[in-house]
Amino acid sequence: MGQNIVVTGIVLSVMPVGEYDKRITLLTKERGKLNAFARGARRQNSQLLAAASPFAFGEFELFEGRNSYTVYKATIRNYFRELLEDLDATYYGCYFLEFAAYYCQENNDERELLKLLYQSLRALASSAYDNRLVRCIFELKALAVNGEGPNVFSCLKCGKKEELTWFFTERGGTFCESCGSGQGARAGLFHMEESTRYAMQYIISSRVEKLYTFSVSVKVLEELETILKSYMERYLGHRFKSLEMLESGI
Repeated sequence: MGQNIVVTGIVLSVMPVGEYDKRITLLTKERGKLNAFARGARRQNSQLLAAASPFAFGEFELFEGRNSYTVYKATIRNYFRELLEDLDATYYGCYFLEFAAYYCQENNDERELLKLLYQSLRALASSAYDNRLVRCIFELKALAVNGEGPNVFSCLKCGKKEELTWFFTERGGTFCESCGSGQGARAGLFHMEESTRYAMQYIISSRVEKLYTFSVSVKVLEELETILKSYMERYLGHRFKSLEMLESGI
């Protein structure tokens, strides 16, 4: 016998099914990532028309069958309409949704990543934040939440906790000035500002609710982008379609 459940989450992706239905992927607080059918959600008079759309965040009432979920009611708290009015922000948002869909698992505790996704979308929807910085924060914190973030708190060679001015992708973290200088010119080895290291330490160690409370200089932002691009390519090993569109300016 099936049962009715209520989950809080955000729609990551939507796929049409048949003539009138949709299959949605949700990231939820209670069940991690799950797929659910929204019957009749493609009809213009459907109560699920707006709820079965990417970025919709709220409570979803589901019928849990033996092999699938079905959405029969939704109370949406945020549609992120401001984000959707800005094409650039929409591309970033789609990338965040795709990232979460790739990373998260069903019946896994994904509460921290759900909070991160929600707060990051709010930051994109606000004109107070640089979208490029929001992306850096999202990527680094998501990696840290999943236990795959770099070590930026000590030198990976000598253990020193001061003068961590080098980042070495292949080793997954920082070197002090002395150890980093001794590596020579190597791919994936980057010299960075002290402020860049502070920013990375803050992002990794802070609560999600405190992440979007700072800004950085152009130099620091460029270093963050360079380091994270190198790190993601080395340790994630996945290309996102939305990211390709974002970077190509389509």
